[in-house]
Amino acid sequence: MDLMKLVQQEFTKEGEYPKFGAGDTVTVDYKIKEGSKERIQQFRGIVLQLKGTGITKTFTIRKMSGNVGVERIFPLNSPFIDKIEVNKHGKVRRARIFYLRELTGKKARIKERRF
Repeated sequence: MDLMKLVQQEFTKEGEYPKFGAGDTVTVDYKIKEGSKERIQQFRGIVLQLKGTGITKTFTIRKMSGNVGVERIFPLNSPFIDKIEVNKHGKVRRARIFYLRELTGKKARIKERRF
């Protein structure tokens, strides 16, 4: 079991991304390959949850595209993530804010945390 932890530590890229949590608004620059071309697409939304540990750590982001909610799960240690930028720090009291899925309009707003 110790050998598994050693291999996971080699492949993790800890410390390259800023700290963020549930309720924060982030922009993820994600590399997309289309045939022989490669481009960077930005996905901006609210972080619903952080899940897992080590190399299996993932985070879920939700954004509104028109009137449709779009959620995407990103592996934190993915080589396709170019950068993560934290736009706002949200003030929430839970680690997983799935209740945001049912809310619309002004109720779906999250207060900003000031430092």
